[in-house]
Amino acid sequence: MPPNDNNRKPPTAAVNLIAGGGAGMMEALVCHPLDTIKVRMQLSRRARQPGAPKRGFVKTGVEIVRKETPLGLYKGLGAVLTGIVPKMAIRFTSFEAYKQLLADPATGKVSGQATFAAGLAAGVTEAVAVVTPMEVIKIRLQAQHHSMADPLDIPKYRNAAHALYTVVREEGFGALYRGVSLTALRQGTNQAVNFTAYSYFKVWLKDWQPQYAATNLPSWQTTLIGLVSGAMGPLSNAPIDTIKTRLQKTPAQPGVSAWARIATISADMFKQEGFHAFYKGITPRIMRVAPGQAVTFTVYEFLRQRIEKSNLSFVGGNYEE
Repeated sequence: MPPNDNNRKPPTAAVNLIAGGGAGMMEALVCHPLDTIKVRMQLSRRARQPGAPKRGFVKTGVEIVRKETPLGLYKGLGAVLTGIVPKMAIRFTSFEAYKQLLADPATGKVSGQATFAAGLAAGVTEAVAVVTPMEVIKIRLQAQHHSMADPLDIPKYRNAAHALYTVVREEGFGALYRGVSLTALRQGTNQAVNFTAYSYFKVWLKDWQPQYAATNLPSWQTTLIGLVSGAMGPLSNAPIDTIKTRLQKTPAQPGVSAWARIATISADMFKQEGFHAFYKGITPRIMRVAPGQAVTFTVYEFLRQRIEKSNLSFVGGNYEE
């Protein structure tokens, strides 16, 4: 059965702004430390040599806390929180818009292929509009190894606003869109897989439990299917994310195109560190993205229901989900 939720009208842009923004802020606060660990692992250039000590995500996290205090795990959070509300609003609003555009004109039903395409387009839209500049700033901040407990250890980038100003002043506005093609590819595949899996799981659970046909699923079920669907994206595009992180961390080279740099980074990674380098940080990325999507979908569904109920109650209408 194609994923289709015909019992609910598409949410308005205002609902997506509030519900999506609230969900995104909660997700960022809960999961950002794992993203910082993931970025540090992806930027690590340690080759896997016989007898060399391995640094997993736990050891990486412990070293960040030991050298930079627990606040080091939240480097770049300001950049994320600044962009999270428009990012989530764009994600959910554009997904609904693309989904309606691709729906069957006669029946209004949305096929699995249409859901996948809508998710892909929504991911690309958010990548170009918000995610790429936000991640360039975030990664620059996360890549700094200074201790936040030592006031004399002054980093190049003091906060998100200062990093934004410095990057634009030194490298030009275009630096904020370094890696945009890879970011769009990553976000597109992430959301295509994520929304498609979530939609199918949601329909299957409602078919299995008819009592929830016209209302929200229990929060624990929304969390569970969000967790599973959220884990699928990172597994499908880990190399893209690792190359993107390294590309965005360093300034551009005069006369060298983005695709030439991508090819160089990929070749150097494979030659110096082996194939496993493309999957560096995959564990913390799954641990960050999967629960992040679980939090996002659960909070989004909760806030959306409350907002729609309040609005219909205010205008005197009868609430039907």
